[in-house]
Amino acid sequence: MTNYGTIPTSSHGSPVMDPDSISRAKQRIKDGLAMSRPWRQMFDLHSMRLPHGVSEAYSRIKKNLSYFQTNYAIVVLVLIFFSLIKHPTSLVVLTVLVFVWIFLYFFRDEPIKVFRYQIDDHTVLVCLSVITIVLLFLTDVTLNLVGALVTGAVLVLIHAVVRKTEDLFLDEEAATAEIIQD
Repeated sequence: MTNYGTIPTSSHGSPVMDPDSISRAKQRIKDGLAMSRPWRQMFDLHSMRLPHGVSEAYSRIKKNLSYFQTNYAIVVLVLIFFSLIKHPTSLVVLTVLVFVWIFLYFFRDEPIKVFRYQIDDHTVLVCLSVITIVLLFLTDVTLNLVGALVTGAVLVLIHAVVRKTEDLFLDEEAATAEIIQD
């Protein structure tokens, strides 16, 4: 007996965006933003000083990049946004690309399946990278983006070299150990 024209009562395939995956994505975004450090701590003028040597500069870069990584990412993303303000089409394309990256690469819990074949993370990364590069070339903002990325990298490195690291603690255990030793 055929069931043509009837509405199925259950779905064997999973929906593209179920409420659980949306809530997990929201929680991951909140967790990621919670990792940002206070901006006052980042730009504390009393904590700025040139390093004494190359080894101290390298040590500061490593520690500051680790400690302020979310803040640095926000700074670079804001620079990219401002570089695209004069190109609204490119801004829309970049926004769509960001959402595609978020949902297909960063917030995906299960592997992607296309026609019963499972696609590994490396293939997804390569495909998304190629699509991103092609779309950026097609929107004629490549120089703007490269300029924003270089400017962001220079600003981040300058801050990472100049910002002293003696008052930074990567976790609560290190802060407690430092207090106990004093």
